[in-house]
Amino acid sequence: MPSRLIFYLRLPWVERMRAQVPGAGPQEVKIAFMGTSEFGEPLLRRLVEEGWRVVGVFTQPDRPSGRGMRETPPPIKLAALKLGLRVFQPADLKDPEGRKALKELEPDLIIVAAYGQILPEEVLELPRFGCLVVHPSLLPRHRGPSPIPFAILSGDEITGVSIILAERKPDAGPILSQCEVPIEPEDTTLSLTQKLASEAADLLSQTLPRWIRGEISPRPQEEEKATKTKKLTKKMGEIDWSSSAQEIWRKVRAFHPWPGCFTRWKGRSLKILKAYPVPGGEGKEAGLVVPLEGEGAGVVTGEGILKLCRVQLEGRRELEIAEFLRGQRDFVGSKLPC
Repeated sequence: MPSRLIFYLRLPWVERMRAQVPGAGPQEVKIAFMGTSEFGEPLLRRLVEEGWRVVGVFTQPDRPSGRGMRETPPPIKLAALKLGLRVFQPADLKDPEGRKALKELEPDLIIVAAYGQILPEEVLELPRFGCLVVHPSLLPRHRGPSPIPFAILSGDEITGVSIILAERKPDAGPILSQCEVPIEPEDTTLSLTQKLASEAADLLSQTLPRWIRGEISPRPQEEEKATKTKKLTKKMGEIDWSSSAQEIWRKVRAFHPWPGCFTRWKGRSLKILKAYPVPGGEGKEAGLVVPLEGEGAGVVTGEGILKLCRVQLEGRRELEIAEFLRGQRDFVGSKLPC
């Protein structure tokens, strides 16, 4: 199903705001881009490809990552450097020192895409065209830091991208445009993020010129329909086998690649990397590992069976379930904790 674009059209005050900046072409509008994760990369590239004047890219500081805990730059920093853009990494924009570089750039517009910081009011009021937030959900649904995994967890069949005018309350500003994107049964957070990022770049490309020309009027969000997400934690990935197979299946997809879905077996973590629900398991205890057709295996849940496809035992490489069972012959018949 193709994505569907939704725009909200013209108000006089937008025309007046546009008049404050001489000219309306890409090179006459100074843009500061704020982002951290991979989601923002296609948007940043599109801005540069289309000739917009990106005067600076703001991202989070480098963080320790991986087994060696090496200082690792955010994906947006790497993308910006490849594009030859100036990069700024203030620890906190609430700190006057953190805002200094931004003020000196005198941006006409700020674009925010998965930046990871709440913008203080002084920043919101700085650019003449405002701060536009590109959010990967159909706002007001799934506000907050984890909209993509929560769309999968909720069993949504459709999600999308919203471009809003930022206000003090995060993700609550009026909507400029939206596009709808279907969630496929095989989608994980990784695959859905990639699809939404591509759609977001297209939507921004279509929205930005119209916003600059004063052709779009923001529409207030319907607060009564708002839902909120929360930051993911490692603990959230632990499987409760008394839940239904459908719920666990959504968790496996929503928490890929992070924090991952896992259970415990013989005192070790066992990651469930790919699985799907099948009927069965009536009268059997939740958490029991049962044989399935061929060389397969599944786990009885509170409702149905979760058929295992690919797993990874702590300290080992990931394996297809048939290969895992050949090396762990006592896995079938064992009981996993609920």
